[in-house]
Amino acid sequence: MFKRFINLQWKSFFRSSSFGKGLALKIVMIFFGMYMIGALMFVGGFLYEILRKTFPDQSPMWVLSGYLVYWILIELFFRYFLQKLPVMDIKPLLSFPIKKSTITHYILGRSGVSGYNLLALFFFIPFGIVLLLHGYPVLNVVLWLVSISSIVLCINYVNFLVNKSDKALGIIGGIIVILYGLDYFQIVPVKDFFGPIFHGLYEYPITALIPIVMAVSAYALNYKLLKNKLFLDASLKTKTKDAKTSDLSWTKRFGDMGTFLQLDLKMIWRNKRTKAQVFISLLFVFYGLIFYTQEVYANMIPMFAFMGIFMTGIFLTNFGQFIPAWDSGYYSMMMAQNIPLRKYLESKASLISVSVVAMFLLTIPYVYFGWEALAINFGSAIYNLGVNIPVILFFGSFNKKRIDLDKSPFGNMQGTSATQFLIMLPVLGLPILIFTGAYYLISMEAAVILLSLLGVIGFALKNYLLDRITEQYRKKKYGMIAGFKEKNS
Repeated sequence: MFKRFINLQWKSFFRSSSFGKGLALKIVMIFFGMYMIGALMFVGGFLYEILRKTFPDQSPMWVLSGYLVYWILIELFFRYFLQKLPVMDIKPLLSFPIKKSTITHYILGRSGVSGYNLLALFFFIPFGIVLLLHGYPVLNVVLWLVSISSIVLCINYVNFLVNKSDKALGIIGGIIVILYGLDYFQIVPVKDFFGPIFHGLYEYPITALIPIVMAVSAYALNYKLLKNKLFLDASLKTKTKDAKTSDLSWTKRFGDMGTFLQLDLKMIWRNKRTKAQVFISLLFVFYGLIFYTQEVYANMIPMFAFMGIFMTGIFLTNFGQFIPAWDSGYYSMMMAQNIPLRKYLESKASLISVSVVAMFLLTIPYVYFGWEALAINFGSAIYNLGVNIPVILFFGSFNKKRIDLDKSPFGNMQGTSATQFLIMLPVLGLPILIFTGAYYLISMEAAVILLSLLGVIGFALKNYLLDRITEQYRKKKYGMIAGFKEKNS
C-alpha cells in the first residue's frame, strides 16, 4: 500500500500545472540543496578542529554538548515556520477500503525521512566520523549519533503537535531569548547546566534509550491525534465569524484603480496572513538597531545597503512576492470579467509604493547613527520604488500556487515555491552588489547616487515596464488559473 501512495505522490508531482514551466527553477533548487548539504558536511567535518582551537582547555564534545539545547530550541522554532505535515489528497482515499492506520503511518513515516531531518544528520555524522578518527570509542560515538537521530525525529514530531498553536511559538521563542539572556549576562550558566545532560548521551551509551523512547512517544501521540481526524465529514462544519466593515470610500478618487486598492486594503485588514505581513514589516523597522549599534559593522558600509534595501522593502518582498496568489481564491472569476489587468497590476504597484515610502519615513531616526545611514536608506527606497517593484510584479507571473487566507500566518507555507527563493537574487542581492562595486571603486556618495539613478530610470520606464509585465500575465493567465485551482499545490 505504501508503494501505491508513493506512486500517487509521484504522479501528483509531475502532473502539477506548475511542474513543466517551473522545471528550471526546481533544478536550481536541487543544486542549492546540494550546496547546503555540502556546506553542512564541510562544517561538520571541521567542527572538531574549530572547537579544539577555540576552546583549547575543553573537549570538543563537551563544548558541543553545551550548545545542543540551543540547537534543539532554534531548530524547533524555525521548523514551525518552514516545515508542514506532508499531506496527500486524503479525502478520496477515505472512500476506499484503505485502513486509516495505513494512511496515518504513511504520512508520519514520510515526514521522518524529510529533508529537514536529513540536513541535521549531514552535519552531525561527519562530526561523528572525525571523532572516530581521533580515537573516540566506537560504541559511544555510534550510540551518540543514534541519540542525535532520535532527537531529530523527536523535534520533527513535536513540531507537528505544536505547529497549529501560536502560543507554542511564543513560548519557544521566549525560552530561547530567556536562556540566551541568562547565559550572556552570566546570571545563570545555561551551557554548564545542560552540557552535562547532553554529554551524558555520549559518556553513557545506555542513555540513548531516552531520546529513542521520546521519539517513539512523539510518533505515537501524533499517530493517535491524526488518525482521529481522518473522517470525510471532518471539514464539513463551517466556521462562523463576525464581519468587519470600514469606510474606504476615499479610494474612489483613484478612478478605476481605486476599486482594486479597496479590495486589497480589505483583504489585508480582514485576513490573518496578510495582516501579519503588515505587523512583521513594522517590527523589522527595529532591525537596524541590531546592526547600527554594533561597532563591528561600523566600517562595513555595504552592510548598510543591505539594511536600506531590506528595511524599506520588507513589505514589498513579503507581500509582493505572492502577487497575484493573494487573490487565488477568486482569480479565475476576475479573469473571466471585463477587468483591465493593467489597472489591477498598477494598483498593486501603488500599494507597495506607499509601503516603501512609509518604511523609509520610519527609518529616518537612524540618522542618529550618521548621515550615511539616512542617505543609503533614501537611495535604497528610490531603488525599491523604481526597480524592485517592476521586478517583483514580473516574478509574480510565475506564481501558480494557491493561498488560503483563512489559514494561520505562522508556519503557513502555502503559495511558496522556488520562485520565492530565486526572487531574492535580483531584489536583494543585485542592489547590494551594485552598491558595493560603486562604493569600493568610487565612493559611498557615488554608490548612493547610482542606486537613486537606477530608481529614477525605473520611474521613467514605469509605463513601458507595466505594459510588458501585463503582457506576461496575459500569456500565463490560464496556467495560473489552473494552478490556483489546485488546493493542495
